[in-house]
Amino acid sequence: MRINATKMSTPIEEKIDQKLKVRSGMVTVSDGKSKPIPMRLHLSMEVLKLQREDLEQAANHNKPPLDAKERMVQITRQKVGGLGLSIKGGAEHKLPVLISRIYKGQAADNCGQLFVGDAIIKVNGEYITACNHDDAVNILRNAGDLVVLTVKHYRAAKPFLQKCEKEEKLDNAANGGMEDGWVSPSRRSGSPRCGHSRHSSNASSTSLSTHDKKWIDVITVPLMMAYVTRYIFGTDKLRRNAFELRGLNGARTGVIHCDDSAILSQWLKYITDNITGLTHLQMKLYNRNFEGGERIEYMGWVNEAVSNSNQPWQSYRPRFLALKGPDLLLFETPPCNIGDWSRCALTFKVYQTMFRVMKESENVDERQHCFLAQSPGKPPRYLSVETRQELLRVEAAWHTAVCSAVTHLKSKTFPVTYNGRIARLTLEWTQGFTLSLDGVGEIIWRYKFSQLRGSSDDGKSKLKLHFQEPDSIAIETKELECSQLQNLLFCMHAFLTAKVAAVDPTFLTSTTP
Repeated sequence: MRINATKMSTPIEEKIDQKLKVRSGMVTVSDGKSKPIPMRLHLSMEVLKLQREDLEQAANHNKPPLDAKERMVQITRQKVGGLGLSIKGGAEHKLPVLISRIYKGQAADNCGQLFVGDAIIKVNGEYITACNHDDAVNILRNAGDLVVLTVKHYRAAKPFLQKCEKEEKLDNAANGGMEDGWVSPSRRSGSPRCGHSRHSSNASSTSLSTHDKKWIDVITVPLMMAYVTRYIFGTDKLRRNAFELRGLNGARTGVIHCDDSAILSQWLKYITDNITGLTHLQMKLYNRNFEGGERIEYMGWVNEAVSNSNQPWQSYRPRFLALKGPDLLLFETPPCNIGDWSRCALTFKVYQTMFRVMKESENVDERQHCFLAQSPGKPPRYLSVETRQELLRVEAAWHTAVCSAVTHLKSKTFPVTYNGRIARLTLEWTQGFTLSLDGVGEIIWRYKFSQLRGSSDDGKSKLKLHFQEPDSIAIETKELECSQLQNLLFCMHAFLTAKVAAVDPTFLTSTTP
């Protein structure tokens, strides 16, 4: 008894190609306005391709070759169904060994290169042209799991083989539809079956599977520093089960639509993982040219909110964000060479910039995964990324960049007024807070960072620092006036962040936004 088994295909097919994962699957693609059309996504480590089916190849599938040249075809024998073909002829009939049937869904059909009317000349390199019918059957049965056939097509044989097939069916009907497991009732005409199939069809009735189809590349988008987004470009509106990919070279996929959110999530993960991997590789190459204090900790696309003075809403523009040494850099386009790093228009010192992840209740619109970067004397930057995972990556890189910047900076001094006297407040990596008189350098007081218990300010120039005295519960409050108050506060925060990280390194890998 034969059991028909159908292989269920997953929405995103995956194969391993030279140790790199290659994925493909069907989606629909549009320009965001017109009706989406079916296309195939093909993802490799370095590129994403949009492909369409080669309809000309599909139309010619399973059509036998017009010429009569010899061909070599490799088949993998299946556990159920064997080679999945029947033969007729043989030397005793003064006929070549001809393929008379190809059974749908079995080995010969799946290879797509064998046809009714093909004469088998060699099996695994050995000639069988002088073999009688039974010997040819035994050779095919015992040829192993991987069988290489040398065949030649005879167009004139096909009508004869189709006629014999009809006669066999009539014979089967007359005998109650019973068939021998290996040999059909018309044994005298020489048609044993090299397999266990009881249900057959001509090759011409088979359809192409996804793997068998030939695909033509329509769009190829390089993944290196590519920009992927689910939002309608420039807005806070999410597309339903859709995304867009834009390459550094200007190539665009258009809007890619997925059947459901699960498939969308899979594609986004696979694509962004590849982009992140390539970006990290590029970071390593760049960092060969930079000293330790100037190394890149993060590179990636963000979206920056742009307020419109004449409109009640704000729009968004993509920016390429990098954390390099002590600097936060915002590029219009990603840096493509070493020289581009020195030509960034927007640069902020991380130890003088406040980074804050926005709570969901604080978001100004429908954009998710937002954070604020604020530096004294510059307008605050309201930024967002596509996923929570990316937000955590930015936050972890920020803490690492701050710690690296502070340890290389070592100290920062600010002019202040203390008890009506002009002084200097120095934040020192090893000493903590040191207040000294301006000009003479006399130290008035010094406290470790660990002694700070709190601070308060009026938002303008006045600052109170609350220190705990050593070996005492007493709190000493120091009042200062500083013309660069915000600068001082942000720098204090950076030094304290670095100190916490030095005491507890797990702080740098925190996953809580």
